[in-house]
Amino acid sequence: MAANNTHPNPNARAPADPPRPDPPMTPGQRDVEKRWGDPAGYRGPMLYAVLVVVIAMVFLLLFALLDGMLAMAVAVPATFLIGGLGALGLGMSTYMRRRSWVGWEGTAWFLLVLMLVALPLPAMAL
Repeated sequence: MAANNTHPNPNARAPADPPRPDPPMTPGQRDVEKRWGDPAGYRGPMLYAVLVVVIAMVFLLLFALLDGMLAMAVAVPATFLIGGLGALGLGMSTYMRRRSWVGWEGTAWFLLVLMLVALPLPAMAL
């Protein structure tokens, strides 16, 4: 008969503890956290920025084709301004839902800088 060995194997490892979930972060910790690996969180801001730029380029093309019409010249920087402010609003709502808001902030800054670049355009129409 085989003897029942009740002594533990000295070479056996103790079972590993299950991984603990990360503790909930405070808003300040979420802002400082730099692990932004959410491709879906950047897809929306990028598509938004491309859409706003395309709309502004349509106004720019109309400005060029209509011999410098003032309304089209004002529409280009106004499109970038409204798009940038809209991106800030979408970023704030994304932040309030505790999702990645950084892409929206980057989109807003990009569109606001383009607004500054396009700002002299209405003076060219005068």
